[in-house]
Amino acid sequence: MLDFDPLYSTPRVEAVERFIDAHYALAEPVSCRLLQRGLNDVYLAVGGNGERYVFRLSHRRARGPADVKTETAFLTHLTQSGVPVAAPIPTRAGALFLKGSAPEGGREGVLFRALDGRTPQATDAGDALANGKTLALLHNAAETFSPDGALYRLDLEHLLHRPLARIRDSGVVEDTEVYGELETIAARTAKAIDAGHLTWTYCHGDCHGFNARINEAGEAVFFDFDDSGPGYLAYDLSVFLWAQVSFGRSSTAMWHAFIDGYRAVRPITPDDFEAAQRFVIVRHIWLMGEYASRAQEWGSEAVGWIAREANFLKVWESEQFVDRLF
Repeated sequence: MLDFDPLYSTPRVEAVERFIDAHYALAEPVSCRLLQRGLNDVYLAVGGNGERYVFRLSHRRARGPADVKTETAFLTHLTQSGVPVAAPIPTRAGALFLKGSAPEGGREGVLFRALDGRTPQATDAGDALANGKTLALLHNAAETFSPDGALYRLDLEHLLHRPLARIRDSGVVEDTEVYGELETIAARTAKAIDAGHLTWTYCHGDCHGFNARINEAGEAVFFDFDDSGPGYLAYDLSVFLWAQVSFGRSSTAMWHAFIDGYRAVRPITPDDFEAAQRFVIVRHIWLMGEYASRAQEWGSEAVGWIAREANFLKVWESEQFVDRLF
């Protein structure tokens, strides 16, 4: 019995190496190093023959367990459909994911082959266009994908209402007037979205422009699908726009390039395009809720920025839907 039960433990790399050796038919010895600790733990794994892989160990999140079953099924479908993505590597037994034991409970692991190519550049219109093309290809392929028991729907309950409740329950926003503004903006946004005739698809869920590598052919090869699920197509578009205008950024040139790339493959309905601007607010509140749910793990100082974000949402709402400056 531990005196201090962990919310989140970080495995030793030796333990990750043993886990991979036990379950995957990689050339031995496998060596690992931790690339990122946070919403997930991500390791670079190198086989004895020099082949490079990425092992992702899911973190327990407020939304619930990782939906790796549907995620890996979708990735397999996309690969078979010719969409450039990082496909999961099967275990010796043919499984696309595994569950291992950690002090805080079970955690799901998935192994991917490491992608070649370069990181997209924030101000490269060609990279933005490539991201748009791949997202459109993904949505085309999603039309023939039938998720079997997906754990999450990227609807307003998942993206807006529950994250708002996490912000409230965390106590990060101490000013009741500021929290009231968040609630009011969220209510207006939800009402406007509910009034639209919006397309439903299977979403990547985190297409902000950097969950990709640009290969030699100039394609954007997507990875990081752990926020994926059936949801609003407009939300999937909006994440890229949000990345251009949030946290002090104000350029929309790359957004237009992204949309040009998407439309080169697949049309966008006027309702979906209009709603993407509304979903910028949804995306921002979703992120705020994600961070607020980690207050006990990361500390209140690390999530204190949340209380200052009502102003961004007020300005965005005013400019886009009142003054129409966009």
